[in-house]
Amino acid sequence: MNTDFSVVDTANNAWMHQPNPVQNNDLFSQKAIYATSLIKIQKFLDRAIVYAWYTVKSERRPPTLTPIRWVWRLAGAYHSSRYTSPLMEKASHRFAALGHWNLAQWAAQKAREETDHDLLALLDIQSMGYDAEAVVQALAPSTIEDYVNYFTKIVEMTNPIDCIGLCYASERLGTFVGEEYIRKVEALLPPGTKATRWLRVHSNIGSEVKHVQDIVEIVAQLTPQECNLVARACYETALLRFMPPKEEYISDDELQDILKPLKISTCLQAKSAFS
Repeated sequence: MNTDFSVVDTANNAWMHQPNPVQNNDLFSQKAIYATSLIKIQKFLDRAIVYAWYTVKSERRPPTLTPIRWVWRLAGAYHSSRYTSPLMEKASHRFAALGHWNLAQWAAQKAREETDHDLLALLDIQSMGYDAEAVVQALAPSTIEDYVNYFTKIVEMTNPIDCIGLCYASERLGTFVGEEYIRKVEALLPPGTKATRWLRVHSNIGSEVKHVQDIVEIVAQLTPQECNLVARACYETALLRFMPPKEEYISDDELQDILKPLKISTCLQAKSAFS
């Protein structure tokens, strides 16, 4: 490529950029440097997640996914989602009190984006043929409780900057869920069952990719010390996500005993399919 010219592809055409050799503060160079910086930041945060995976490196694997175990996972999704908006709203207020207006704005936006995602999980549980409210009262996976407790702890800190790392790890892991996996889940469910609303929203066909990009741009505005705090929170969050429960996984028979009394009429189940 010519050292004086660069070809840049845009959505509609390609245009030529000729830098001004006299002008040091070149806009194109600034954009290139910024883009490179974002890539480095994302790799830095991703390494924290990978390190957590190698740290856990457990031989224990979750039981094979079955329709009844999907209900158990949806209960976990409900419990993890119901706290996100109020906790991010609290984080926004704390950032504002510190004068971190850009972080306050991001946290407030995050709170709005995550509003009612717990309701998606409830709809999915109802579509599976169960009283959703009763199910989430009966099922609360311990790993999700640990995640929520950690989330609450870091938001309660004077400077809740760790919540940026938690959000990054959660959203980034969601980007590895794609259409192929969603179809595999749907293939396990009874024919015509619509119970992947929550999963679709929290996958790479939903908003997770955009959310990851937003967080990387936020981290690019932080000091090196703050970036390290965010990376540490990424690592700690990923540990919680990868770590198997301390107790044995609940069995399908145990789930059946819990869920059997919580079945609903086919009329209500059909109604939720159109929600």
